[in-house]
Amino acid sequence: MNAVKLKKGASSFSAYDLKNFSGDTEETHTLAVLVDNEAGVLARVIGLFSGRGYNIESLTVAEVDHESNRSRITIVTTGTPSVIEQIKAQLSRMVPVYDVHDLTVEGPSVERELALFKVLGKGDKRLEALRTAEIFRARVVDSTLESFVFELTGTPEKIDAFAEMMQPLGLEEVARTGVAAIARGH
Repeated sequence: MNAVKLKKGASSFSAYDLKNFSGDTEETHTLAVLVDNEAGVLARVIGLFSGRGYNIESLTVAEVDHESNRSRITIVTTGTPSVIEQIKAQLSRMVPVYDVHDLTVEGPSVERELALFKVLGKGDKRLEALRTAEIFRARVVDSTLESFVFELTGTPEKIDAFAEMMQPLGLEEVARTGVAAIARGH
């Protein structure tokens, strides 16, 4: 029995339909989170995002201090200013979290991403792929008679632009690390 008397599929509203009705524009923010390096911490942090329907554009994690046993999680996420503030507040309240920095608002920062591109091609396309790679300062890390693997480090926009240029030249596969970021200066 349907208590609300709606036909199945009659409503497009869902708990997961997180459209922005407030009029605030969505922004992309890079968060650096210092946490204990122990089992389950990453799952708890990611659970915070998935449980509330927040999106993660990029995620990188690595141990940064062996003596203190701490890891740094770099998260690129998108949301309205109020959602971003809520994410930071909720992360700060978690027990294994020591520090949360919003690199987007705290001043200048450096963001880089590493990507590997497999490009298949022969003849002119192969030569054009090499010329394009040289323009983007991509390194050839593997080569066969019919393919190249290029390594490129740069901003996510640079990685996207290189992928777009390689598409008509035989781009077969892409592997990306996600954004690593650090604040500039003190």
